[in-house]
Amino acid sequence: MSPAEQIKGWVAEVQSLARLTGRAGAALVQRPWYGKEMVEQMDLLGVGSLGIVILTGLFAGMALAMQFSVELASFGAKSFLGRAVTVSILRELGPVLTGLMVAGRVCSGITAELGAMKVTQQIDAMRVLGTDPVKRLVLPRIVAVVVMLPILTVISDAMGVLGGFFISFFVSRIGSPIYWSEVGQAFSFENVVGALIKPFLFGFIIAIVGCDHGLRTAGGTKGIGLATTRAVVFASVLILVANFLLTKLLVGFFGWAT
Repeated sequence: MSPAEQIKGWVAEVQSLARLTGRAGAALVQRPWYGKEMVEQMDLLGVGSLGIVILTGLFAGMALAMQFSVELASFGAKSFLGRAVTVSILRELGPVLTGLMVAGRVCSGITAELGAMKVTQQIDAMRVLGTDPVKRLVLPRIVAVVVMLPILTVISDAMGVLGGFFISFFVSRIGSPIYWSEVGQAFSFENVVGALIKPFLFGFIIAIVGCDHGLRTAGGTKGIGLATTRAVVFASVLILVANFLLTKLLVGFFGWAT
């Protein structure tokens, strides 16, 4: 595939996402809202991702603390390890790593599920029966991921800070009061707000990409596999791009660079 064809394909992907976003927005203000399905999806997509999020946050925080402890020791500033770890996790690592891990699990699951329904003509049957697939299938998943990803990110951040404490206390021999004092200073309004804004957008990206690729699946079981792969890759790239743009806005708004 030539570069021009690749660019054309990505533009078509964005156009399809924009159309589905508009349809989902219109469905949000119309009855019925299928509250039971939303709760079920929160449990399936959110609570089901809890284990991988905990492990990701814990080991990311431990690795980050080990790296920072070496660098800070060279400047005689090991006492600032708690603040360095917490700020890095809140601003970047927590939201991005959680978003990417959830994208790998949830986006692929949504695409495979809806793709299977599409190739077996279950979605066509829903339309024949007068049920809007966007309202019944897409909207509950969007709401579920957008609501649950910030919660998962908070849990991941907490585990990352805890993992940093394990390294600082048992490896770097930094006193517990010193570490937690620096952690407390890192929890400023700007850092907390920035940490919570990103997951809402990342959650929407994960859900809308998974639903869009699922609804456009074709070609039987082989098509489901291809759609799942494309969905995860596309969602991951969009998360990284959105993270850069949001970071740029937050730096300008809160003055993180100063």
